[in-house]
Amino acid sequence: MAKVHVTDLVLRDGHQSLIATRMRTDDMLPICGKLDQVGFWSLEAWGGATFDSCVRFLKEDPWERLKRLRRALPNTRIQMLLRGQNLLGYRHYADDVVRAFVHKAADNGVDVFRVFDAMNDIRNMQVAIDAVKKSGKHAQGAISYTVSPVHDIAYFVEMAKQLTDMGVDSIAIKDMAGLLTPYAAYELVKAIKAVTRLPVNTHSHATAGLSAMVHMKAVEAGADIVDGCNSAFSEGASHATTESLVAALQGTEYDTGLDLGRLQEIAAYFREVRKKYWQFEMDSHLVDTRILTSQVPGGMISNLANQLKEQGALNRMDDVMLEIPRVREDLGYPPLVTPTSQIVGTQAVLNVLTGGRYKSVTNEVKGYLLGRYGKAPGLVNDEVRKLAVGNQEVITCRPADLMSDELDKLRGEIEGLAKSDEDVLTYAMFPDLGRTFLQERAAGSLSPEPLLPPEAKEAAACPAVFAPNEFNITLHGETYHIRVTGTGRGDDSERPFYVHVDGISEEVLVETLDEIEVTAGGASAGTRKNSGKGAAPAAGKRPRPSHAGHITTAMPGTIVDVKVKVGDKVKAGDGVLIIEAMKMENEVQSAVSGTVVAVFVAKGDAVTPDQVLVEIQPE
Repeated sequence: MAKVHVTDLVLRDGHQSLIATRMRTDDMLPICGKLDQVGFWSLEAWGGATFDSCVRFLKEDPWERLKRLRRALPNTRIQMLLRGQNLLGYRHYADDVVRAFVHKAADNGVDVFRVFDAMNDIRNMQVAIDAVKKSGKHAQGAISYTVSPVHDIAYFVEMAKQLTDMGVDSIAIKDMAGLLTPYAAYELVKAIKAVTRLPVNTHSHATAGLSAMVHMKAVEAGADIVDGCNSAFSEGASHATTESLVAALQGTEYDTGLDLGRLQEIAAYFREVRKKYWQFEMDSHLVDTRILTSQVPGGMISNLANQLKEQGALNRMDDVMLEIPRVREDLGYPPLVTPTSQIVGTQAVLNVLTGGRYKSVTNEVKGYLLGRYGKAPGLVNDEVRKLAVGNQEVITCRPADLMSDELDKLRGEIEGLAKSDEDVLTYAMFPDLGRTFLQERAAGSLSPEPLLPPEAKEAAACPAVFAPNEFNITLHGETYHIRVTGTGRGDDSERPFYVHVDGISEEVLVETLDEIEVTAGGASAGTRKNSGKGAAPAAGKRPRPSHAGHITTAMPGTIVDVKVKVGDKVKAGDGVLIIEAMKMENEVQSAVSGTVVAVFVAKGDAVTPDQVLVEIQPE
């Protein structure tokens, strides 16, 4: 019998880490027969970002994916990643929604639920774990591993003891950023095994190049299960290679008992599949050791670089990297994992770009400081809290205790489109996106984003031939870095262009409506050629700021809410707008007291710092 078991991540975290979660169900099913024969302890195949990706990009019903995988894997446990009270969405849900989601996931095929909380606040895991146990499934309590003055062996051991008391069936050490080192892993596993008889599972991303060594030392310390990923989707931002782990342990007292030959057959299949998704390959280094000193995950670094570049502030990257640990300390050292990584990173950017620390504070940071995400691991800076939220009461209870049941309300909001409880839960996770998905399904118009042909890859690989151009565009409040890499054959009115959008290859079909004729010298001749189909007039420009009553934003973003109208009286410090920037909401406040004389924006508008959004006539 195997002494060490393996969970393979190729159907979830592997492609989520390397090709933006874009693998389609139809590319998973043909190999499921062989995967089912391997003898994995489990296959992680659902949860994480797969639910979002199915609905947003692939136009697949995530529940149908789960059902199809369940039928194709009759002998293997299917595992999912669940963010406790956040489930798979981006907010806390009421307890009735959490229970319903777990129940339906279990009914449709999930056997193992890995439950974690970004704050390591186990109160946010309790209801989900209870629901898993009530469904008769395996509840795995996950510890989000991080490094800080308050996160030591004793901290994590105490959490493991509390999870054991909650009734979990196993403990997972979830090293989501790749910060865990081999000897730290040995000490941690040894300490946890000393206080619980439960199986211990290690999960470590390969970002810093340490994950295989981490698993080896963890196994020596008594780890029962290790997470690996098939070689076709392993290493880099993904995980240690399953075949390599199997080979390393083969013939030892820790032998996994898995067949290398069968694993390599599976790898050959996935290598061919991966070629289809070339346009979603991330531009990244195979190993990024910066995380070991900055403690900032590599994906977070690349996102920050893009966001600063969009604002013409890439030269401030070093300042932001120095500010992130300061913000994290101010907030009590939260682990940097969704959503806390975005909360800390966005506030650090604001602190650097607005000319003062906490001069502008996002709504998410305010919510965090008020206890609405749970209990901070360490002490929060009281001065920062007072600056951000004043004397507002900080909650000390579990955040969901303040929420009423909401499942019936959600059913009412989506009545007529939802055909099942699963549809209601899809809407609950992503209301706008879910409604659109259900509407398109009802109309028979669901269409996944296209997979670009091989010739587009060739064009992208030879940018010099096509004299590429680079520029930024802002659409619905999101700013994208575009690099044109080539053009395909077209006709007089349409032509395909191959571009990189934030490092991901895409194909754009450009239809000519209104064309400026160019003289031989390259300058505009001043006349226009129209295709006859008509062109939309240019949108009116917002004025540029010139006095204190001109309200602007510190960062590009999207208007979420306009809180004032013409004629309203406001005081200095009153909120007038809510803007979403870098996935965080920020309240824009008036710098003066006076009367609103003009509002230049509406909900959904994209805005930039050089525009006046609201004008106030000072008193």
